[in-house]
Amino acid sequence: MGKLRLDSVALISLFFTVPAIVASDTPRPRGVGPEFAKFYKDPTTFKCISNPSISLPIARLNDDYCDCPDGSDEPGTSACSYISPLSPPTQVKTITFNETLALPGFYCKNKGHVPGYIPFISVNDGVCDYELCCDGSDEWEGVGGIKCEDRCAKIGKEWKKAEEARQKSLGAANKRRRELVAEAARLRKEVEDRIQTLGAQIQGQEIKVAALEQELAKIERQEKGKIFKGARSGGKLAVLASLTKDRIKEMSDHLGRVREERDAAIAEIEKLKDILKKFKEEYNPNFNDEGVKRAVKAWEDHAAEARPTPDTALDRDLEEILKSDSENGINWEEFEGVEESDVDVLYKFEEYLPESMRTWVDTKLRDLRILLIENGILADPHTDIPESKLVSDARQQLQSAQSELDSDRNELRTHQEDLQKNYGPDDVFRALKGQCLSKDSGEYTYELCWLDRTTQKPKNGGGHTGLGNFARMEKEFVDEELPPDGKGLGSGERWVLWYENGQHCWNGPARSTRVYLACAEKEEVWKVVEAEKCVYRMEVGTPAVCESKGGSKAENKDEL
Repeated sequence: MGKLRLDSVALISLFFTVPAIVASDTPRPRGVGPEFAKFYKDPTTFKCISNPSISLPIARLNDDYCDCPDGSDEPGTSACSYISPLSPPTQVKTITFNETLALPGFYCKNKGHVPGYIPFISVNDGVCDYELCCDGSDEWEGVGGIKCEDRCAKIGKEWKKAEEARQKSLGAANKRRRELVAEAARLRKEVEDRIQTLGAQIQGQEIKVAALEQELAKIERQEKGKIFKGARSGGKLAVLASLTKDRIKEMSDHLGRVREERDAAIAEIEKLKDILKKFKEEYNPNFNDEGVKRAVKAWEDHAAEARPTPDTALDRDLEEILKSDSENGINWEEFEGVEESDVDVLYKFEEYLPESMRTWVDTKLRDLRILLIENGILADPHTDIPESKLVSDARQQLQSAQSELDSDRNELRTHQEDLQKNYGPDDVFRALKGQCLSKDSGEYTYELCWLDRTTQKPKNGGGHTGLGNFARMEKEFVDEELPPDGKGLGSGERWVLWYENGQHCWNGPARSTRVYLACAEKEEVWKVVEAEKCVYRMEVGTPAVCESKGGSKAENKDEL
C-alpha cells in the first residue's frame, strides 16, 4: 500500500507542480490552489465546479462528506478520494470540466519551497508526505497523534542547491546545443554552396558534351569521305611496308644480340689476358718447369703480334642502326596504316583550280561521296580497318567529358537528397552524423554511430554484430521515473532514432535498435537492454535535444 501511495505521489508531483503564486486577499478554503480560488469567492454559497447547477451552503465545504459529483466541495479532505482523478493528468492552469475530480489534489503552499498538489487519498492518512507537502499541511487533522513539522526551509534550501547545479548543467547543455546548431548550419551551407557550384559546372559540361558530340559526328562524317586502303584491303605499298617493318625489326634484334655477344667475348679475353700477364710477371724463371716456360713464351709471342685497333666509327654506325624507328625518323603508319587509292587520283584535278574554287569543289565532292556511302551506293571504305586516330581522339574526349558530367550529376543528386533528410530540430543532428559513442555492458561493448549504425562488439574477441542501420527519427511519449542521478528519460515526449535491418538473428528477425534521447550536458549512452528478441533499446543523453527553436524556458528546464 505504501508503494502505491508513493508512486501516486510521484505522478501527481510530476504533472501538477506549479510555481508559487501570490495569494489573494480573500482567504481560500483549505486545499484550494490559487488558480481555483475564483470558484470559492461567494461567502454564502458554493456551486460545484463541474456541475454549477448544484449549490451548497458554504458551511458544507470541507465537512468531510462528498456532496459534489466532482468532489470540488471537499478540497481539503479525503472524503471524495474515491472519485476518479483527472485523467489524463492536466496542468493545473488548464481546467477540464468532466465527471471526474475537478481539482488536481490537495494544495500545499510549501512556503520557502515550491508549492504543489498531493492526491486526496494522502490527506490525513497519518503519513508525512514531505516529497510533495513539505509544510505538513496535508496532515492538519493529526490522525493517530501524528504531527508533521514544516520542513520547507530545509528541503527548499537543498532543492535550490540541486536546482542551481541542474540549471548550470542545463546551461552548459544548451550552450553545447547552440554550438551544434551553428555547426549544422555551416555544414548545410556547404552543401547548398556545393549544389550551386555543381549546377554551374553541369551547365558548362552539358554545353561541352554537346559540342564534342557535334565535333565527333563531324569528324566521323569527314573520315567517311576519305578513300583509303589499308594492309588488310590489299594495298601493295601497305603490304610491302608491313613486311619491311617486320624484317628490319628482326634484323635489328639479331644485330643487337650479336653485338652483345661480341662485347661479352671481348670482356672475357681481356680478363684472360690479365691472368696471363700476371702469371708472366710473378712466375719464378729459376724454377725448372718446361710447361710453365712454354706458356710464358707463348704469351710473349702473342703479346708481340700486331693487331688491328677497334673501329669506333663502326660502333657509331651500329648505334645508329639499332636506334628505334621513331628515333630514325621512320613513321610506318604513313605507309602501312593507310594508302591512297587509285580512285583518289581522279579528284586531283582540283589542284589545278584556283584556291577559292578548289575549296568549294573539294567540299562538294566530299559531301557527294558521303551521301553516296550513306545511301549504300558506295561501300564504306572504313568497314574493315581500325578507327582513325582523329576519330579515336575525338571519341575519347567525348567519353571523358561525359564521365565528368555523370559524376557531377550523381553528386548533385546526393546533395539534393541530403537537404531533404530529417536531421531533427534545427538540423542539429547534421553536426553529429557519423560520430560514435560506446557503452560497456556485460560481455559486450555497444556502439552507436549517429544516423549511421548500431553495433555489438564482444569483449573477448570475435566478429562484430550489426544491430541496425539508421532508418528514421520520430517522437514518442515516454512515461518513466527519472533515476536519482538524472541519467534517464523521465516523462515526456522524446525523440527516438530507429535503426533497422541489422544482422539476422538465428531463427529470428533482423536485429533492430530504438535509441531514446533525453537532454544531457554531453553525448553519453546510459543504458542498453534487449527489450525483446533481437530488438535492442538504448537510452542516450545528448545536448542535441535539450531545447527546440522557440521553446519556452519552462520546457527547457524540465528536459534535463
